Amino acid sequence: MMTLQEIMNHIEVLPVEDREQLFEFLRKKHEDARGTAFWEGLQKFRKTIEDEGIIFNDDDFSDLRDRSVGREVNL
Repeated sequence: MMTLQEIMNHIEVLPVEDREQLFEFLRKKHEDARGTAFWEGLQKFRKTIEDEGIIFNDDDFSDLRDRSVGREVNL
């Protein structure tokens, strides 16, 4: 198995087009992993809600929003 330094040394000698393709591949993999992490977190949250028997409905959130026009501005 190559070390990280060996990989970096090999990347430095790649043609620019190949490096751009590699970086685009890595960026895409990173984005995919972030999406997966979000989905897994959401699934874990939903399972916890279900396991704990937590039930909520729209009434639980009805007064959550601050409907004021905002703070007073003194000019």
